[in-house]
Amino acid sequence: MAALKPLVAPDIRDAKRLVVKIGSALLVDRATGLKTDWLSALALDVVEAKGRGAQVALVSSGSIALGRTVLGLGAGVLTLEQAQAAAAVGQIRLARAYEEVLAPHGITTAQVLVTLEDTTDRRRYLNSRATMETLLGLGVVPIVNENDTVATDEIRFGDNDRLAAQIAVTVGADQLVLLSDVDGFYSANPKEDASAVRFDLVETITPEIEAMAGDPVSGLSKGGMKTKLMAAKTAVAGGCAMAITEGSVMRPLSALVAGAARTWFVAQGDPQAARKRWISAMKPRGELLLDAGAVTALGAGKSLLPAGVTRVSGSFGRGEPVAILGPDGVVLGKGLVRYTADEARLIAGHKAMRSRKSSAMRGARLWSTATIWRRDGARGQVCGRDSTGISDVPAPRPAQR
Repeated sequence: MAALKPLVAPDIRDAKRLVVKIGSALLVDRATGLKTDWLSALALDVVEAKGRGAQVALVSSGSIALGRTVLGLGAGVLTLEQAQAAAAVGQIRLARAYEEVLAPHGITTAQVLVTLEDTTDRRRYLNSRATMETLLGLGVVPIVNENDTVATDEIRFGDNDRLAAQIAVTVGADQLVLLSDVDGFYSANPKEDASAVRFDLVETITPEIEAMAGDPVSGLSKGGMKTKLMAAKTAVAGGCAMAITEGSVMRPLSALVAGAARTWFVAQGDPQAARKRWISAMKPRGELLLDAGAVTALGAGKSLLPAGVTRVSGSFGRGEPVAILGPDGVVLGKGLVRYTADEARLIAGHKAMRSRKSSAMRGARLWSTATIWRRDGARGQVCGRDSTGISDVPAPRPAQR
């Protein structure tokens, strides 16, 4: 059983990139619809987190719950077609609601709808990640939800707990908070067992911990403790700490800061280190030979640009792993390439071009100038700066006097 060590639990105020999951039962009242007062209070928490310098993404349930209220579908299990219709009606209202509560604080929101295929298909995964990275870098708060309007059972996450964990890992978040109808993880269902004990901190998700999970009881949300544990396993393996806390109070994130009851699941390392381990375990599908200038740039924490590539070998698609070689042919590391092999050959040695007039360049996707983004590399035989995606490239040494 996991030990309780509240003094070493993560602090939400330390989060640099924070993902918050909001459940349907918190956001939508079955009789009256959207809980606007609660949502307005949550907006203040988002403002406060961004004021601390954190980038924030919200994974929000509620489109089906909101849409079924608008359509008068009532309680009970919906058919697939009814659920998709409810999602279509509810999603537009949900996105507008977030915009209305955050815009007065000068915060821009964006709607991001995903399906399971967006994480299992490499190209779609990379596109989703690039979009999320760009939005967060611009100070936007993405509002993420599963695309229930088109998703079928075969391509569904099934609940937003696991979706939130996947989003957290995708964007390299260091903290994920699941706002729930319970105030943490218990040894048994506290609504059924008065002797149930809440865990303040779970360092390792053991088989004993997994056996304690129960089923959802709210009637609106799908995610029970089983799905929350699945989310926790995904998050912590990706270097992201995860908290489960009661979300129905006004300003639940502020309550968490103030010491509200919660359970933290401890991250296994940091997000970037976890990503590097993942990339380093991949088998390269090709090789990129670099010039000395590119090696120096990588060592200084830069991305790999086409101009620094002197030779491309192998057959690979966009997002697949390649080996990174120095001018002498020594392997420096691995990275996820942003072009196909044919495109990489076309643009190798060329500086970034805004024009597609050149026939040799016309076939390449030149909206993405880096061949390998600095966060998409992993350690090799030579250790360099941790701040670079190609962290195995040595940083340049100062000149000797």
